[in-house]
Amino acid sequence: MNSLQLNVNLNFQQLLEVVKQLSPTEKVKLNEFIWNENFDIPVEHQKIVLSRIKKSKDNPSRMLDWDDASKTLNP
Repeated sequence: MNSLQLNVNLNFQQLLEVVKQLSPTEKVKLNEFIWNENFDIPVEHQKIVLSRIKKSKDNPSRMLDWDDASKTLNP
């Protein structure tokens, strides 16, 4: 079993350079670890999302089709 213990101060760019050196399998494992990490969504953010969902249900005509909306975005 491979083990690795690191305590290295890296800036973000340096971290990216390290990640680039990983094998594809290791990158997938790292990605899975990052996205499976538990984190709490602040209550304030939850309220914003719930409010937006309610507004869209109350007035569906205010919603735009993504294909149409994406055409109005700057490249």
